[in-house]
Amino acid sequence: MVDPKIMCRNHLLGEHAEIHMFVWNIDHKRSVKGYLDKGLLETHNLYTRHEKLAQELRNRGYHHNSELYAKWKRAKKAGSIDQKRSLEELINRCEKCKERYMNSFETGNGN
Repeated sequence: MVDPKIMCRNHLLGEHAEIHMFVWNIDHKRSVKGYLDKGLLETHNLYTRHEKLAQELRNRGYHHNSELYAKWKRAKKAGSIDQKRSLEELINRCEKCKERYMNSFETGNGN
């Protein structure tokens, strides 16, 4: 749930792929309980999050051609993500994301 604008290419593409993985697993009745329990997934936000990531991909000039089914607009509410903790973890783990985050303050787009 980190602002996609501050994510480096690898994390942006990675999270996009993970959303499709989660949707596939849930559609095939596979458990995502571990991700829910660890605060890493909000099923009710998969569609909205996908659309935000897809828009950022397009903003960066990538071709996005992997839509989610409309049924994910109304997914059952499950899970909760601590956005502040996710941001802290990302910028502590990735120098490129940290640089994009710091630059967002310089341009007035910071959180």
